[in-house]
Order: sequence, then structure tokens, then C-alpha cells
Amino acid sequence: MIRSLLPFFSADMRQILATLPTRIEAELQEIRIREERPLEVVWASGCGFVSDKGGLSADPGQAYRPTRRDCAELLEQLTQHSMYTFEEELKRGFITVSGGHRIGLAGRTVLEQGKVKYIKDVSSFNVRLAREWKHAAKSVLPYLLEPGGERVYRTLIVSPPQQGKTTLIRDLARMLGTGGADNGLRRSFKIGIVDERSEIAACVKGVPRFDVGYRTDVLDGCPKAEGMMMMIRSMSPEVLIADEIGRAEDALAIHEALHAGVGVIATAHGRDAAELKRRPILRELLEDGVFDRFVVLARPPGASPETAVYDKQGKRLDDRLAWRGGLN
Repeated sequence: MIRSLLPFFSADMRQILATLPTRIEAELQEIRIREERPLEVVWASGCGFVSDKGGLSADPGQAYRPTRRDCAELLEQLTQHSMYTFEEELKRGFITVSGGHRIGLAGRTVLEQGKVKYIKDVSSFNVRLAREWKHAAKSVLPYLLEPGGERVYRTLIVSPPQQGKTTLIRDLARMLGTGGADNGLRRSFKIGIVDERSEIAACVKGVPRFDVGYRTDVLDGCPKAEGMMMMIRSMSPEVLIADEIGRAEDALAIHEALHAGVGVIATAHGRDAAELKRRPILRELLEDGVFDRFVVLARPPGASPETAVYDKQGKRLDDRLAWRGGLN
């Protein structure tokens, strides 16, 4: 996975990152680059620093420290030597590259009429590796289908960051949009993905690079609320999929989709229902009973990932404990 990203880095950083142990490379989630500060990597079960001699070190004093030149070369490669072309991405604070990998940016912002126009003097990069995990949704999907399998329940997937929400909705799109006995479905569905951050489908020039299903259409780089409305008007989806909802306009678009008879699968950051209720827009959606199913993802320290599915009353569908905080 990291091999496809190495050409973006300077020669020194390519050489150092290529020394990562095979086990760490297989679990790698993030590469954190901060100018003149220790080079850090984050993997599924931990984090550490990359030594200037190669390999990992727990001591930041032994770590390679990316130079201004390293950072400048990385930004040049990410923007294909044309900062102007990527002005919108620089305004949003991230760039998505082929393969769905998202590189977050931080540095000095340039303002225009009180709003961020773009980021310059970029000194921090968060390279987040995207992974396609087919059948990630296999155990979850049966709980998201109405009896008979002809309709999909309105579903909200909830977890803290980096617990697998995007991976899960990508595979749900693939399974629902492909159908067939292999996916446990009697039929396939017309799926519309609004991929605001280009992470779900990893489109390049509008074409998905991840497998998101035969009957799936993607609006890439489009704001969620506007994109959902565009999809309803133009592509007649049976199910809309969107990542990380939470703004007032997102809620309005979801209500509009439901009034049009279109199912919705969305994600949101949170640990439990009580945390969701502290966010006014999500609290409104919960109180309106918009969602029929809730999928909660968690990765307890030192343990395997956990996935649980609940109905709108907060009852766990396999009759285990109710979701902490309830939904009423």
C-alpha cells in the first residue's frame, strides 16, 4: 500500500519509509510529517517514530526530521507542480490522490473576507492510507434490510475517527450495488454516492478506482447536501450514501431524500448516543426518528474491532446490551 505513495516523497524520505517493518507496513494508517519535527507513523495497534537510520524507534530524538525541502517537494508532487489548480483542495485543507489516500494539510492560512482562501507555507501533512476491504460489511448488511430484502433501512454508522466507517460504507455500496447470492441479496439496488472528500470511491477524473458496485453512481468532490439533491433529481437512486454528516444543510437534504422515498446510509463521528445528542443537528435527526438502524464501530485498546447494530429504540439486534445513552 505504501509503495504506491512513495513517489510523492523526496528521495531521502522514500529511502527511510521503505525501511518500515513488513508488519507495520501492512497495518499502516497514517504517516505524520511535521517540518523539523520527528517523522511519525500510526498503525492499527500503535504509533512510533521512523529512525533517521531506518526502522522504528520509540525515542523521538532518534527520528528523522523532515526538512523544508522535504515538505516543499511533497507539496509540489501532491499538487502536480500547480498550486493554482489545487486551490479548492488547499482551501479545504486536504488533497486526495489516486487510490483514495487523503493527505491533510496544516500551515499558515490566507484569508479573504474573513474566510480561508487557501493554506500556504504548509508545514504539516497527515497521509491517511485508504484500504479496500471487501466483505467488511458482510456481517452487518442482513440487519440493514427490511424483511424480504426489497428495501434498505435508513442507517447511521457511528464511531470515533479511524474506526472503519468509510471502509464499511464503501463495501455496503459495493454489495448493494452488485447484489447476488454471494452478497446475500435477492436483488441489487441503484446506489448514489456523494463523495465530498473523494475517499469512498477514490475517483480519478470521475471514475471510481475502488469497487463500489455495478449499479453505483458517484458525485465526486461535491458537498454532501448539494450532492444528495443533485443525485435525487438526476440519477434516481434507491439508496444514497454519504460520509460524515453533521451540518444543518445535511439534515435538510436527508429529510428531502426520505420524502422522495430514497433510502440513506450515512456516517457520523461519535462514541454513543449521548455524544450524538450533544450535536444539535444530529440530535434533531434522532428526535425525528429519521434512522431505523444504527451501526456502532469501536476498537478498544489492545482488542479486536467491535461492530454492533441497534434499532431506533436502542435495542441491540442480537439481544445483547442496549446502546449506552439510548435513542429516545
